[in-house]
Amino acid sequence: MPYISIKTTEKLTSEKESSLKTALGSAIALIPGKSESWLMVELEGDKHMFFKGKNDRPIAFAAISSYGSVDPSSASALTAKICDILEKELGVPKDNIYVRYAETDLWGWNGRNF
Repeated sequence: MPYISIKTTEKLTSEKESSLKTALGSAIALIPGKSESWLMVELEGDKHMFFKGKNDRPIAFAAISSYGSVDPSSASALTAKICDILEKELGVPKDNIYVRYAETDLWGWNGRNF
C-alpha cells in the first residue's frame, strides 16, 4: 500500500501526468513487496514553492508513504529513481528535489485496517 505524492512548480499536462504515473508505477517496485497494483499517486503542478529562499528554478517535493518499513538501501534506490524521473520528465534539477519517507503500521482500505 504505497502512496506517492509529487508537488512541483512545473506545469503538469495530461501527457506529463500519464508519463509520471507510469514511471512511478515502475519505480515503486524498487521497494520489496510493493507494486503499482496497490500504488496511489497524487500529482500537483504549478505550486508556489521556494527552495533556499528562491523560486528561480524548477522545484519538486516527493512524499512516499508506505505500509510497513522500507529498508534504507531500497529507499536510496527509490530516491535516486524518483530524482531521475523528475529531472527527465519535468526538468527539475536533482539538487532541487526533496524526498520524504513515512512508514506506518496502520493503514486503512476498503473500510478496515490491515
